[in-house]
Amino acid sequence: MNGPSADMTESTCRFILNVTCASAQGQVAAVVGFLDGFGCYIDEFSVFDDPQTARFFVRCEFHVPGPRRLGCETLQEAFVPLARRFAFEWAIFDASVKPKVMILVSRLDHCLVDLLHRWRINELPIDITGVISNHRDLETIVRSHGIDFHHLPVTPETRSVQEQALVSLIERTKTELVVLARYMQVLSSSLCARLAGRAINIHHSFLPGFKGARPYHQAYTRGVKLIGATAHFVTGDLDEGPIIEQVVERVDHTFTPERLLAAGRDMERAALARAVEGFIERRIFIHEGRTVILR
Repeated sequence: MNGPSADMTESTCRFILNVTCASAQGQVAAVVGFLDGFGCYIDEFSVFDDPQTARFFVRCEFHVPGPRRLGCETLQEAFVPLARRFAFEWAIFDASVKPKVMILVSRLDHCLVDLLHRWRINELPIDITGVISNHRDLETIVRSHGIDFHHLPVTPETRSVQEQALVSLIERTKTELVVLARYMQVLSSSLCARLAGRAINIHHSFLPGFKGARPYHQAYTRGVKLIGATAHFVTGDLDEGPIIEQVVERVDHTFTPERLLAAGRDMERAALARAVEGFIERRIFIHEGRTVILR
């Protein structure tokens, strides 16, 4: 069933259920039957059965109609026997709880400002636990939003100490997602492993891919016809993590480097915001190095 029911109110208990498991008969019926047993109304139900890996994925958004209250812990405890029966990997989330998100940034502000705007108008319903930067350039912007700003400068000699301070902030604030909003530092392999599946990065993406400084100027020199941006999970392999979102635009010989840069920034903003939205709405699964995103 799609769309909210007529008796759905702001006080209604709303939840999201994620499931992945080996493909087998009876899984959908079992999940739906479980929710029906609690009197739940299904608002969205998306599934994907991967024929290549025989892996099954489910995302279900549902609510409890009327004034009856139902706690997330109650659902989680009751779901355990069913999960054991099918060997589910699963999670049930309270949709009213805003995910805790920390933003990392350097000097470029376009992705940060876009995320702050979407957060302020509740387009991205998140709890920003702080902004960390290796420079102070954007401190005023961050503090003007009432958000904690942490200056953690880094050099090759202090990188391990800086990363430990970063980890301490993430753990102390119980941050669930780390967003690299044009954070121009490479995270160590150990930190990437620690943040696996919960750190998102954004970078320019061209055909071909231009690495190093001034990528838009390189693109102009080569006369590219497509430019783009890619949001992906962070891994120890630089810019090669599971892809979440990509945005592309056709360009031609009339685009100057400055115009390419402007278009690229627009796409970076859009791709990063969509990736964060997919994460906080619990739509993203990672399987064998790629993502399954249930819309």
